[in-house]
Amino acid sequence: MTERLAPGDPAPEFTLPTDTGDTLTLKDLRGRKVILYVYPAAMTPGCTKQACDFRDSLGSLQAAGYEVVGISPDTPAKLAKFRERDSITFPLVSDQDKSVLTAYGAFGEKQLYGKTVTGVIRSTFVIDEDGAVERALYNVKATGHVAKLRRDLGID
Repeated sequence: MTERLAPGDPAPEFTLPTDTGDTLTLKDLRGRKVILYVYPAAMTPGCTKQACDFRDSLGSLQAAGYEVVGISPDTPAKLAKFRERDSITFPLVSDQDKSVLTAYGAFGEKQLYGKTVTGVIRSTFVIDEDGAVERALYNVKATGHVAKLRRDLGID
């Protein structure tokens, strides 16, 4: 079983390619609060709903001091198509070898339609300005998650 992160843990550092062809590191975001959300696959119904919810909430999240970053094992080219198709306005990063997902405890065994499978675990991490995990939320739902997160963070 993959080790899960808990509040107070240091957020694992990463340097990953983005949907725009750039590279994003967690250190680039130091000094800002970050919502790093993990989704299994771009352009699938649930992942599209979740990304659009984050997109639609981005203004209020940024006004509250949060940056949003989405991470999946998709290729940068697929992420670029996703961004273009759904007008995603925050960085999407590619973790094709799943090493960062594993470090965050977001890749491993999960239940899918009653079966145990190995895959991406839909998760959200709130990381503070110093790079520590404030919240580690695993097995979140694609629909309604952003609204609940906003309530939990006091952004409504």
